[in-house]
Amino acid sequence: MEQPEDMASLSEFDSLAGSIPATKVEITVSCRSLLDKDMFSKSDPLCVMYTQGMENKQWREFGRTEVIDNTLNPDFVRKFIVDYFFEEKQNLRFDLYDVDSKSPDLSKHDFLGQAFCTLGEIVGSSGSRLEKPLTIGTFSLNSRTGKPMPAVSNGSGLWMESSRTTGPEASGGVPGKKCGTIILSAEELSNCRDVATMQFCANKLDKKDFFGKSDPFLVFYRSNEDGTFTICHKTEVMKNTLNPVWQTFSIPVRALCNGDYDRTIKVEVYDWDRDGSHDFIGEFTTSYRELARGQSQFNIYEVINPKKKMKKKKYVNSGTVTLLSFAVESESTFLDYIKGGTQINFTVAIDFTASNGNPSQSTSLHYMSPYQLNAYALALTAVGEIIQHYDSDKMFPALGFGAKLPPDGRVSHEFPLNGNQENPSCCGIDGILEAYHSSLRTVQLYGPTNFAPVVTHVARNAAAVQDGSQYSVLLIITDGVISDMAQTKEAIVNAAKLPMSIIIVGVGQAEFDAMVELDGDDVRISSRGKLAERDIVQFVPFRDYVDRTGNHVLSMARLARDVLAEIPDQLVSYMKAQGIRPRPPPAAPAQSPPQSPAHSPPGSPVHTHI
Repeated sequence: MEQPEDMASLSEFDSLAGSIPATKVEITVSCRSLLDKDMFSKSDPLCVMYTQGMENKQWREFGRTEVIDNTLNPDFVRKFIVDYFFEEKQNLRFDLYDVDSKSPDLSKHDFLGQAFCTLGEIVGSSGSRLEKPLTIGTFSLNSRTGKPMPAVSNGSGLWMESSRTTGPEASGGVPGKKCGTIILSAEELSNCRDVATMQFCANKLDKKDFFGKSDPFLVFYRSNEDGTFTICHKTEVMKNTLNPVWQTFSIPVRALCNGDYDRTIKVEVYDWDRDGSHDFIGEFTTSYRELARGQSQFNIYEVINPKKKMKKKKYVNSGTVTLLSFAVESESTFLDYIKGGTQINFTVAIDFTASNGNPSQSTSLHYMSPYQLNAYALALTAVGEIIQHYDSDKMFPALGFGAKLPPDGRVSHEFPLNGNQENPSCCGIDGILEAYHSSLRTVQLYGPTNFAPVVTHVARNAAAVQDGSQYSVLLIITDGVISDMAQTKEAIVNAAKLPMSIIIVGVGQAEFDAMVELDGDDVRISSRGKLAERDIVQFVPFRDYVDRTGNHVLSMARLARDVLAEIPDQLVSYMKAQGIRPRPPPAAPAQSPPQSPAHSPPGSPVHTHI
């Protein structure tokens, strides 16, 4: 799953905990004097933020910034938006890496250092700005890459403190080795939901390149109450021109000025250099109120280089930047669409390949114990019980793949669990479980593990209704390595332009590297040179949620929260891309006469969280 370009956001709400966040806080990360791990250039840093679970104290990946090439002093644009609970100690960990490839696997990149703090520590610092030294403390060597890792991973996204240390670093760092500094800033977010869309051009910028013109780009900063500035947007680089026209971009108003229309916005103009030492051309300041005037004489800005201005008496400017267009609209939320009547169509697809083991034996992943649900049934129940409340008819198609079907033993990768080819829908989650158990008794587990047919099945249904009234979610539960990777990638790329999302839960102890690739959080998947329009896949390994204490309720609640966390953003991103606005909520039904106290109305409100 991909986050919006400038933010990494995830709700930490736990319906079982019942805490209500005091506010949302935006964390901005900068670093200074990082370790240089590259031989012929500077490091390409990435910051990964982790939060620590209240119950089990495990570190859990929260989000990642963008990668910035060739710099030891990064100012990351992508933010972390977290719920702030005054009454809780919210432990945070920040790990820095030098990125060496496009792999999302952190063990394949160089570890640069880490810092620990609490959210309260950042918020409570002077100006809500905390500086901490980065350290290379306890770590282990990755068995595959041989690179040092800050902690031992037990899968995808769950981390524990290392129990094995290596070298002098075990005592808390490399003696005499400075790892640099991390700077963490926090700001409470306003409730402003407006999004500004704007475009800029420039004229007669200073020439900075010896053999060409300049390669200009803009960097936007919002001012803070203590007079400092926080980066909030970077434009693309326009190559070899002194008169660039940058692409239109959109930015939440709260990111630009946090709802304060008169707050200073500083814009710096740079000439891009491959080695990361970008040349400063000049700067100007404005405000949201000025920008909102749109294209006019008020929005033509002189680009001033203060050093040049002091040295040269005849200095006028280093060019001008002009606002070409400005528009603002209120951002619609997931709940706006749900209130307007959008239904979520839930489909489940279950892996019936032979690698799951004989269902009659207790070692099988499909084993039907009379005492507890197996991993397939637990995952299905955890996700289904939340998502079912967003579908009014509670009829859910349930499919199987990778089995031989009676009576002729043909292999199918898209068969209805209820045996009804015309209508594979089951009534409620209990209906799916009943059909699943019935199929285990009638089909023969076989193979291979093909995803493309079930993805295409749901995509066909999603393609039939694209007006925003319906959105499809496919849950695939599987145990193994995917057999039709090329076809599945093509099916997902085609599905990314449709109103649908895909959740993959991996059960068992197999390697799930291919699933991480399909997830596309860091590298958007492509097929035949065509990139997916959206990130629509979320993958989690079930083993990361098995509670050693046997508390299935809490662990399955975490599983549901994590696999469903991206659905709201994915639904909204589809609607925005198609220009679909939420429909107005249906009118409230006419008031009926007061009922007798002896007869309470049938049914009561259902409160669910997604």
